Amino acid sequence: MFTGIIEALGTLRKIDRKGNDIRLTVASGKLDLTDVKLGDSIATNGVCLTVVERLCDGYVADISAETVDLTGFSHYQVGQKVNLEKAVTATTRLGGHMVSGHVDGIAKVEQCAYRGKALEFWLSVPAQLSRYIAHKGSITIDGVSLTVNEVDGARFRLTIVPHTAGETTLVDLKVGDSVNIEVDLIARYLERLMQPEANHVQPSSGVTMELLAKSGFLR
Repeated sequence: MFTGIIEALGTLRKIDRKGNDIRLTVASGKLDLTDVKLGDSIATNGVCLTVVERLCDGYVADISAETVDLTGFSHYQVGQKVNLEKAVTATTRLGGHMVSGHVDGIAKVEQCAYRGKALEFWLSVPAQLSRYIAHKGSITIDGVSLTVNEVDGARFRLTIVPHTAGETTLVDLKVGDSVNIEVDLIARYLERLMQPEANHVQPSSGVTMELLAKSGFLR
């Protein structure tokens, strides 16, 4: 799990394509790797990747064909900057929101402009993902935890404060760019619970639709 608070900017040093899969070498910049070992997870532009080799100044990770298809890794280039975050620990401050690193799809930047010192973006998503995006809800863009400020159908608006823009790749986004998005975890699970086949919960679990309603989850 992650929080969507970016710790460092990395650089794609090497991209080895093996059929439909990718082996990625990332220069980790100022990210502290002293506590990272083989098998640990590092969110790379919002994608949870497993470290298969640790270097003195970076790491190597494998990306499956399914992940390539769902994310921007299909068109990333050597030298590109990426947002990095190590997995949370029991003592990590949850400054953003709960992020799994399992990207749901791609959003397109439609408009980009400054409002005062802040960057304002309008992005569009595939129709099947738009239902998960709510006004003042959370969304992850290339690994960055952000608040949705406005929703218009399959389009939504984000406002990026100067600190966040300067510490992430968001400052370099332009109209037409694609970004990885992960919708809020709660929205995914609530949708599943509301599906008719999910309403028949095993009695041993103690969870029923009535209990969820009483708890306020289905309001």
